[in-house]
Amino acid sequence: MRVVAELPHAVCKITIFSMNQKFIIKLEKGIYEQTYKVAEIDLTDGVNGVFKILDDEFMKAVAHRFETMRADFHAAFGRYEAL
Repeated sequence: MRVVAELPHAVCKITIFSMNQKFIIKLEKGIYEQTYKVAEIDLTDGVNGVFKILDDEFMKAVAHRFETMRADFHAAFGRYEAL
């Protein structure tokens, strides 16, 4: 797996990898991580296609998902502490 790009973003750290004819989009915020895979053949303009996927609407959904992940984890951890 090789790093193709690292993108600065206000929502999270974005790293794009290439492995086995797939682009792997890794989004990280604190201890939380989201990963998406897309076949290179599905993107007519290569890694630039990945950049186009990461539009404002998608990044808003990513931010919301990180908030949901955080809430879910904190609820689960709270139940663990109550044991």
